[in-house]
Amino acid sequence: MSEKIRVGLIYGGRSGEHDVSLQTALAVIKAFDFSKYDILPFYITKQGEWRSGPQLAGPLERVEQLTFQPALEEGGTAALQPFFGSAVTASGSRSSGSAAGPIDVVLPLLHGTFGEDGTIQGLLEMANIPYVGAGVLASAVGMDKVMMKKIFAQEGLPQCVFRHFTRNQWEKDHPYFLMEIEVAIGYPCFVKPANLGSSVGITKAHNRDELIKAIEVAFQYDRKVIVEENIDAREIEVSVLGNDDPIASVPGEIVSSNEFYDYKAKYIDGKSAMIIPADIPSELAAQFRELAVRAFQAIDGSGLSRVDFFLTRDSGKIYINEINTMPGFTPFSMYPLLWKESGKSYAELLDDLIRLAVERHAAKQSIQYTFDL
Repeated sequence: MSEKIRVGLIYGGRSGEHDVSLQTALAVIKAFDFSKYDILPFYITKQGEWRSGPQLAGPLERVEQLTFQPALEEGGTAALQPFFGSAVTASGSRSSGSAAGPIDVVLPLLHGTFGEDGTIQGLLEMANIPYVGAGVLASAVGMDKVMMKKIFAQEGLPQCVFRHFTRNQWEKDHPYFLMEIEVAIGYPCFVKPANLGSSVGITKAHNRDELIKAIEVAFQYDRKVIVEENIDAREIEVSVLGNDDPIASVPGEIVSSNEFYDYKAKYIDGKSAMIIPADIPSELAAQFRELAVRAFQAIDGSGLSRVDFFLTRDSGKIYINEINTMPGFTPFSMYPLLWKESGKSYAELLDDLIRLAVERHAAKQSIQYTFDL
């Protein structure tokens, strides 16, 4: 493509990870090669209102520059016009689009609910626009820890013991679930909202009182809660890149500054360490890479993902923890740092992700969606 690629950048969102998304967007904008790409920013407020900004002439310096003032009269829906007005047709040609010109590909940098869970992906699928990252199914499964673990179990991937329940189930029969957790998992244990990331709403419970409080905290963020056993283990992470033939990076290790790798340890105190590459034997590193690709393919991933593992300190067993289909993407995040160690720069990653999005979209255009007798 001789002309510059027009990228629609979506960030913010109605999620507990709103601020993380803004940091990611700022980092990505700074890394884009503006001689190759035109960037059109779309900000979603914490209340879910869409706001579009002018095409960017160059990198921004502050997060405050990413949040635009309301300029739409009908609840923000007009901000979607550049997407639906520039959809790629089934033949692969672009329509005339908005006055600003058509959008070639969308990069959704939305973490958590209403962005990483298949919702924005479904909107872009309906508009027939290429977008970076996992599709509707993989995004939804990657966000829902319960469904994710069920699919991993079907794939035969090793996991720690877990239990789950909805708010309705908890309110109807919480004595049963308390007994089930204490018998099957014990203390300490981790309590998490089923659909959230960045360690928001996660608590480590050491006794029954803490467990009950932790469950109520988790229910503030989701209608479904998952409780997992505590494992004395090292935390190993692997980055995956690709569509049908994904590749895995070198593994890295997280050494948390807190009792576990919570939101404060990730984003606030700055004391957690990332060891890249992880100090493990080459045979073990290869095993982690293989399991990461298996997890990626198990959920039908595409584009990018980060797969997190536990490596037990006593026995050296590997347990898969979760897959993140839209991992943190600042230059200091684990995902791009693992690829940097593997020989791929931050700018090259962006190029690859956009190329993979366009390739995936083009392949889907050959699918017949209608049937006539």
